Amino acid sequence: MGALRVHRGSPLSVLQAIVLGITQGVTEFAPISSSGHLILVPWLFGWPILHDPSVNKTFDVALHLGTLVGALVYFRTDVVRYLAAWVRSIRRRSISTADERLAWALVVGTIPGAIVGATFQSVIEDKLGAPWLIALMLAVFAVVLYAVDRRAPSARPMEEVSVLGGLGLGIAQAVALQPGVSRSGITITAARVYGLDRAAAARFSFLLSLPIIAGAGLFKGIDLVRTGLPQGMTGPFVWGTLAAAVSGFLVIAFLLSFLRTRDFLAFLVYRIAAAAFVLGIIAAGVRPSSA
Repeated sequence: MGALRVHRGSPLSVLQAIVLGITQGVTEFAPISSSGHLILVPWLFGWPILHDPSVNKTFDVALHLGTLVGALVYFRTDVVRYLAAWVRSIRRRSISTADERLAWALVVGTIPGAIVGATFQSVIEDKLGAPWLIALMLAVFAVVLYAVDRRAPSARPMEEVSVLGGLGLGIAQAVALQPGVSRSGITITAARVYGLDRAAAARFSFLLSLPIIAGAGLFKGIDLVRTGLPQGMTGPFVWGTLAAAVSGFLVIAFLLSFLRTRDFLAFLVYRIAAAAFVLGIIAAGVRPSSA
């Protein structure tokens, strides 16, 4: 294991960076909460990154950059298509096509999460990251997702999402700033209520995440550009970014195929089991109730 460390005294090993990168890439798009898992994994193993603000913020930039790159590579055709449609709509000062309407739905849908995230960032980071609370959110919103999915109609393609509908889905996305809720999970839930089929709901959710992921990385990366990487973080930064990019790409491809024929039962079971495990080891005194 020694060969996997950057150097003596490094605040985060390359191995830990890869594990967290994969965790981010998988959980950013699977409906199981990336923010929750990025607290629970180091909390479970007692990694010091949770208690080192400079390292935590630096690595958060790496993880957001990685998942953004992976998602942009996968959705490169969609991004070009809807960006071009949005620019055409602005130039004509009208919304004339389904692509233009969907582009505006994605733009408008980004606004609630951006406002809530910027306004309550310190509250979210300081008050809402307790493992017991994350566990409860994992369980509660897993049940909500599964129950809604079982009862929701599946008659509408993604192209029928209106601008107002995009705003509604964006409001749902803002709720996921609470760790454990899951951004993709809550937006897919809202999209199923809206009438999208599972694959369309997931695709819209993933596209809607791109501006938020990019914005979060940019917002948190401003200090990094000014101060530079903390000592010993170059290796973990690079490997964490690569792990998040590759795993994010693969999970998107898997989920969009999986949800064409399957429901969310596997995610319900996982989230309930994870919540029970977290609460169990807290009750047994194995790990503390706070991160």
